[in-house]
Amino acid sequence: MVAEGIGPSSVCGPRAHRKPGCGLGGQPATQLCICVAQWARLAGGPWVWPSSALCFLQPSLLCSPTPSLEDGSGSGLSDSEESVFSGLEDSGSDSSEESSESEDGASSGESHGGLEKTSGQQVQATGTPSLRTEAPTVRGDEYAEDSSDEEDVRNTVGNVPLEWYADFPHVGYDLDGKRIYKPVRTRDELDQFLDKMEDPDYWRTVQDRMTGHDVRLTDEQVALVRRLQRGQFGDVSFDPYEPSVDFFSGEIMIHPVTNRPADKRSFIPSLVEKEKVSRMVHAIKMGWIQPRRPRDPTPHFYDLWAQENPNAVLGRHKMHVPAPKLALPGHAESYNPPPEYLLSEEERLAWEQQEPDERKVGFLPRRFPSLRAVPAYGRFVHERFERCLDLYLCPRQRKMRVNVDPEDLIPKLPRPRDLQPFPTCQALVYRGHSDLVRCLSVSPGGQWLASGSDDGSVRLWEVATARCMRTMPVGGVVKSVAWNPHPTICLVAVAVEDTVLLLNPGLGDQLAMGNTDQLLAAFTAPEEPALQPARWLEASQEERQGGLRLRICHGKPVTQVTWHGRGDYMAVVLAAQGHTQVLIHQLSRRRSQSPFRRSHGQVQRVAFHPVRPFLLVASQRSIRLYHLLRQELTKKLMPNCKWVSSLAVHPAGDNLICGSYDSKLVWFDLDLSTKPYRVLRHHKKALRAVAFHPRYPLFASGSDDGSVIVCHGMVYNDLLQNPLLVPVKVLRGHTLTHDLGVLDVAFHPTQPWVFSSGADGTVRLFT
Repeated sequence: MVAEGIGPSSVCGPRAHRKPGCGLGGQPATQLCICVAQWARLAGGPWVWPSSALCFLQPSLLCSPTPSLEDGSGSGLSDSEESVFSGLEDSGSDSSEESSESEDGASSGESHGGLEKTSGQQVQATGTPSLRTEAPTVRGDEYAEDSSDEEDVRNTVGNVPLEWYADFPHVGYDLDGKRIYKPVRTRDELDQFLDKMEDPDYWRTVQDRMTGHDVRLTDEQVALVRRLQRGQFGDVSFDPYEPSVDFFSGEIMIHPVTNRPADKRSFIPSLVEKEKVSRMVHAIKMGWIQPRRPRDPTPHFYDLWAQENPNAVLGRHKMHVPAPKLALPGHAESYNPPPEYLLSEEERLAWEQQEPDERKVGFLPRRFPSLRAVPAYGRFVHERFERCLDLYLCPRQRKMRVNVDPEDLIPKLPRPRDLQPFPTCQALVYRGHSDLVRCLSVSPGGQWLASGSDDGSVRLWEVATARCMRTMPVGGVVKSVAWNPHPTICLVAVAVEDTVLLLNPGLGDQLAMGNTDQLLAAFTAPEEPALQPARWLEASQEERQGGLRLRICHGKPVTQVTWHGRGDYMAVVLAAQGHTQVLIHQLSRRRSQSPFRRSHGQVQRVAFHPVRPFLLVASQRSIRLYHLLRQELTKKLMPNCKWVSSLAVHPAGDNLICGSYDSKLVWFDLDLSTKPYRVLRHHKKALRAVAFHPRYPLFASGSDDGSVIVCHGMVYNDLLQNPLLVPVKVLRGHTLTHDLGVLDVAFHPTQPWVFSSGADGTVRLFT
């Protein structure tokens, strides 16, 4: 216990730096005595110097240089004792722990004292200075516990992580409960390089982390490591490519897997097969099934003019045009033409400079000695193909040519200058949304604009300055926004997921905002509430401060919300299957109803008729017009589109337009027919939104190609005059994002302005 913390390396230094002619470890003998004395004094124990040690020190004091002690014979220390002793060099923490333990209790002090005495007796008993501080045992054999020869030091740590021993001088305990000390690590890179050069087996030496000792791998272990590095199996005798035997194979085995007898029903004739056979026999008897006859290998050709009906329309015109015949070859086409048909050099150059249509003959006459010397004609296949086309496409009758001026075929359209006013340029850009803007709506007075985006917010803008007045987070993707069209009601309906939020934006006339809150507060709930397809919930006090007034909850996602012209009713489209896709809510009574009993496909859009009590419902392939008072279907319009995407009704109510995802804009005249009056294909990609202007004869369409096309649509009161549809302007400004362009368009209620919202997160005003 005394020797802990001070090792021979502190006294003598490393063995590699010892020099001949000096004492132990390269120090002079006098200095060695002083060092050993200081070592004993620092150890703080009653040391008894053995006579052998004193005798060992005497010659070094008297004589001058002594022989080198590199072999360790003169030191009196074995390799094992020196290794253990050197292992105590870094054990300052262990000694400090034991000293602290000795101060804690008397019993521990006594044990330390006894241990010191025993160690002192051991030093006196043995002739060599044993400096090990292990449990005092009297050793009979000098090599009984020599750690240098122990190959298998069994570490009994178990599954304890070796990181716990990072701050201790030992790495575990052996089978006898003794500490296994870490080997000394005072070797520098030069020592390691010398060992690498001198030791031929240095490359196969690895360190055992459990004991800290170096282990030398055998040839079998090295071969195993090399096999594992190459991705092979550890076992040499294992063959990964030996043929596998499939137990279940297609071969018939003598002993089957199951020897279950056949079912009883397999012996009974099947009635179903009997019925099939009887049907086939009957078909063969009736001649419906013909036996397979051998095919005739001779080719069959179709003759165009073989069967002509004289009573047909083409047969009445006795103007038969015979098939054209090729001209017979002349002297110039002979392989040995007369000399007068051969061209001179000047004539050949002039023939080559002429245009193909101006040449008298389409070839150069040439002379060959014999017919077999004539090469193949290069344009034979091409000319034969053209002749076949002439025979196939020959007209069957003569048509009298009609002299028509091409200018008369173009309809007389007015000039765009005469159709003003309409928006022509981009005036303002409303920026603020961080994601695509799906919908927008303008207030009835035209002063404010509401926009809903995928960033989960509704923004309220001032139209004239493009300033964002309020941002109202709604906590989800906004699918539709609709401003109440009544001028005395200040409400905005917002469709978020499966809920319709009624917001009071708090902008504009304070009297209108107060009237709106009074109208909502005047409702008194009935004593026995009726069963409704939606739930009306009042907003909390915190939500009322944010502008929320009512919450209408549906069980399914809401895709569109639109108001009636009077502002008391609104229609909602749900993304669901069945007859509950369209719901109509009444604001004053807080009542919801489902107007339809059955479904006619997935509903895309709905719209109220501006004048009459009609509801227009657009599905994927058709548009139905329902009379709300009579509760019956009035008209079904067929737009001939693959998928209807948007719908808008003319302010007069007699015409409507619908856009589709196959880039068509269809105009319907409700008084004329159920089929489209005009189909416009101005856009190159899918249409997302269409809109009518409430006052001017304008309508607009927004598409995924990033453009807004404004058209002039004049509807006349005269029933004999058709509507005038003229495209007047293509407005561009939105950038394509994720292959999406313009998502919604809306007109200003009083000015000839159009708003558009795009996938680039902006709202733009064109004036």
